[in-house]
Amino acid sequence: MALIPPRTDEVSIDLAQHRRKTSIDDVKLSHHIHPGAAEANVAEDYEDEYPEGGSEAWLVVFGAWCSMMLSMGLLNTVGVLQAWVLQHQLSNYSEFSIGWIFSVYAFFLYIAGAQVGPIFDAHDVRWLIIPGTVGFVAAMMFLSVCKEYYQFFLSFGVLGGISACCLFNPAISAVGHWFNKRRALATGIACTAGGTGGIFFPLIILYLAPKIGFPWAIRIIGFICAVLGAISCCCLRKRLPHNKKAGASIDLRALKDRTYAMTTVAVFLVEFAVFIPYTYISSYAIHSGVEPQHAYLLMTLLNTGAIPGRAIPGYVADRFGHFNVMCVTSFTCATFIFALWLTAGTNEAAITAFAVVFGFWSGAAISLTPVCVGAVCKTEDVGKRIGTTFSISSFGALIGIPIAGAIVQANGGSYTGLIIFAGASYLAAFLAFLLTRIVAGGWDLGVIF
Repeated sequence: MALIPPRTDEVSIDLAQHRRKTSIDDVKLSHHIHPGAAEANVAEDYEDEYPEGGSEAWLVVFGAWCSMMLSMGLLNTVGVLQAWVLQHQLSNYSEFSIGWIFSVYAFFLYIAGAQVGPIFDAHDVRWLIIPGTVGFVAAMMFLSVCKEYYQFFLSFGVLGGISACCLFNPAISAVGHWFNKRRALATGIACTAGGTGGIFFPLIILYLAPKIGFPWAIRIIGFICAVLGAISCCCLRKRLPHNKKAGASIDLRALKDRTYAMTTVAVFLVEFAVFIPYTYISSYAIHSGVEPQHAYLLMTLLNTGAIPGRAIPGYVADRFGHFNVMCVTSFTCATFIFALWLTAGTNEAAITAFAVVFGFWSGAAISLTPVCVGAVCKTEDVGKRIGTTFSISSFGALIGIPIAGAIVQANGGSYTGLIIFAGASYLAAFLAFLLTRIVAGGWDLGVIF
């Protein structure tokens, strides 16, 4: 589901890791050129020397998986949290108001990457993972004692979202240091953590909250996050040297590039759309007469489908093209929203079936969107372009959930308008990806793009 921007700095290569016998200083002396040019020459020499595998590279993927288990796992649990607080702590608030709590989490998860990215470039990855883990665990502990609206907003929405960005961004960026040709597959495997967290965290709330209370269920999640953060801190590492000259990630001037601008619009639309079913599927089921425990379980089933839905599209995209796969997945999501969710009514079996199939087909919105951005820009610009795209997309994540809640409120509690809105958003995302694919890759459907 989306979704903070990966930063894949491919400007220079860590010579020590590859046991290069000639240092940058030696290159400067032997070629008598400017230091910056020497570093560029060394980078060109090693442009294709990605490990593409091996124990070190896959250990980094495992560390990224642990890091995203926190950040994306909780993002994929918002449906259960939304339904729970709507029924309990914040029962006197509308879905529109509660939706802001969880949309702010997604907003900071994306937009804070503009600040986190340069820190990742310039310093060791632990500069982000350690404070991110501490902040995230603190957010869970604060969440466990929340009773008022502003407390939920500040603890989960603001602190949780910013801390999640400090975990998600370096995780994706570090994977990009070790993989190039297999980057979509490696990124997809790491992103399965979001689906895994979206399975286990709702189950903890579902089965432990009625027995030991919601506060202790959230604290247990916090303890799990502390362990995962520690593992991530030990496994994640950069392959490229620190870039002390790393600048801001947002470059709006890049939107003058037509293909890149179209890609940004497509990513914005798909991130706008993907969080609506994730957030409202459980509350929709409760509204339709499904027992609350079964309704909460829908998030687990949705995320069960999301696990292969994030890895398999990455594997397929490396062979058939990233934009081709995004066109197929976004159109399929729109089809299932209109054909299955809209017609489900009070049929629990149909609602359950939709949760599973949507979970699978929506997975690409998280794992492939950064790879699509990288496909339409130069290597040296990829970090800044991805940062710009996801900073813009963060506003889609911010307003999509509350707008959907406002539609429910305006329709007297009916979810029909929300479902149509979600399907139309996905259909718009499909058209945007298709148009970008045609402009950049041509009309030949056989072209891998």
